[in-house]
Amino acid sequence: MAESGGLLRCDVAIAGGGFVGLSLALALGELPLSVVVIEPLPPARQYPPDLDARTTALAPGSRRVLEAIGAWRGIAAEATPIHSIHVSDAGTGGFARLEAAEQGLEALGHTIGNAALGRALRERAAELPRLQLHAAAATGVQSAPGGRRLATSTGLMVEARLVVAADGAGSVLRSALGIAARVREYGQQAIIANLETGRGHAHVAHERFTRAGPIAALPVAAGRVAIVWTLPEREACRVLALDEAAFLVELQRAFGFRLGRFVRAGRREAWPLALTESVVTAADRALLVGNAAQGLHPAAAQGFNLALRDVATLAEILADEIAAQGPAADPGAGHVLQRYVEWREADRRLAIRFTDTLVDLFGSERGLLRVARGAGLLAFDLAGPVKREFGRRLMGLAGRQPRLVRGLPLVADRPTA
Repeated sequence: MAESGGLLRCDVAIAGGGFVGLSLALALGELPLSVVVIEPLPPARQYPPDLDARTTALAPGSRRVLEAIGAWRGIAAEATPIHSIHVSDAGTGGFARLEAAEQGLEALGHTIGNAALGRALRERAAELPRLQLHAAAATGVQSAPGGRRLATSTGLMVEARLVVAADGAGSVLRSALGIAARVREYGQQAIIANLETGRGHAHVAHERFTRAGPIAALPVAAGRVAIVWTLPEREACRVLALDEAAFLVELQRAFGFRLGRFVRAGRREAWPLALTESVVTAADRALLVGNAAQGLHPAAAQGFNLALRDVATLAEILADEIAAQGPAADPGAGHVLQRYVEWREADRRLAIRFTDTLVDLFGSERGLLRVARGAGLLAFDLAGPVKREFGRRLMGLAGRQPRLVRGLPLVADRPTA
């Protein structure tokens, strides 16, 4: 890595230092690549907006990625395992249940507070000698000989052989690259809060589909439950304005008593929901990952898990390129980017289609569809092989997956201690 006046040169520049950008930087830390992460962070221990009080659900493959990049050890003590997932439809009485034992797993996934996850990623990043974090925003991009040059809000120019947009659904870098995105506004907001309940969670995650929208209830630390309650925008604003007691009454009415009586709610937040789908995920010496490539509805908790598969795939492709080409390896070469796009396309399309269809299917109140929906859930619950395959797809374990997702080392010939 070389710095000259207002110019910083590196192999890979990542715009965005949230969960996805930092995870990619850590995954590349094992490779002989200099990496710069550009993120408009305040001083140390202040985190970007996605590292707030929210909770993230991690699939088994995501845990393996976090273990491989050295971040899991920083959150293991605070992660809560999910042993079972209960899906129900308030409109029909249909339900289905996924069990870890049916999938041959100890847990279907884990939940972790975003603050803890962000802290673990940043602390691990501080340990990597070839990784540099620059506190700035990426404001533009232009071509440079053999690479791309990023302009930043501090005036520093960052020149890299590969630039990666990991700056979220409203990606500035995606726009600067001239890449269009299709946006579907759902007209909904997701309300989040942590709850104390009468029964505790018993390590069961709930997805309750109601007429107004889905309610996810995720097991978190200390027996609490993290809820994600999706409502039409106007209704969400009304519910947010309620005092705590009235809020709990409305939530209880919508969700039911599977967790006992809701006793207390923590701070409530909300954010608007949309599907953002980049038309393409690559340009000359540039790639999009995570929400910059696809921002999903939270109904199936696919977003960050899909993003980590982006991360693991790119890291593996670059590792293979370095193994094959040695010092001549070029992380931004056209064939490298093409391999990434082709590998990720099927998984990406499936996750987008699955999540979007789920929103439409369980958001419809048409009579025949409601009946079919309830019957379908009940039939699904009885169909063991179908349920096992669905579970594998939901957890990101089906199809061709990169080494890190499968729990294998990124560099196959890595020496052992």
